[in-house]
Order: sequence, then C-alpha cells, then structure tokens
Amino acid sequence: QVQLVESGGGLVQAGGSLRLSCAASGRTFSSLGLGWFRQAPGQEREFVAAISNGLTTLYTDSVKGRFAISRDDAENTVYLQMNSLKPEDTAVYYCAARMLAASRYAGQYDSWGRGTQVTVSS
Repeated sequence: QVQLVESGGGLVQAGGSLRLSCAASGRTFSSLGLGWFRQAPGQEREFVAAISNGLTTLYTDSVKGRFAISRDDAENTVYLQMNSLKPEDTAVYYCAARMLAASRYAGQYDSWGRGTQVTVSS
C-alpha cells in the first residue's frame, strides 16, 4: 500500500491556475504509475491525467492543453499543473497510485488519497 496526501487545492477565478501536489510514501515511488481523478457533486469520479513510471502521460480530452501532469521521483511527489481553469473543473481532486503503468481506469489503482477541493468561480 501507498500513502498519498494531496495539497494545493483552493478557490480560483476562471482563467486562473493552480498546482496540485501529491506526496507519496510506503513504496518505491519510482516504480509507481500515478493518476489524478476528480469528482464533482452528484457526479461519478472521472479520470483527469496519469503518468507512468516511464513518464508516459495520459489526459482526458477536456483538459488537454490546459493541464500538465509531472512527477519528481527525488521528492516522491506527483504534480498536476492546472491552467486556464473553468468553472466545470470544480471538483474534489484525488491522487491514485498503482504499479508501473498509467491508466485511465479508477479500478486499476490500489491506493488513493483523501482529495483536495478545487473551486473555480465564474
């Protein structure tokens, strides 16, 4: 199991930026595939972005060109840089971990953080 702690959420105006961080412990970070998911009120959790241990990245279409996922294996941290934020990006953002590969599917991750709230005002 991996322990994951997200930070960096907050309230921002539309068009603004935030950078989310997720610090991991409990397993060799460099061997992990890491993902960001989000869940808005009344909606199911949805995939946002993922990065493999080999730096392959995946994005959902709605965030391509606006969000960027990255990782710092020396700091055991994965980041989600979010630019040009829109009100529809408002959600709780969760970090998730699995072995090696990036994945769009929540069921393939075996460790989850508790989430950080992102609110984008219009």
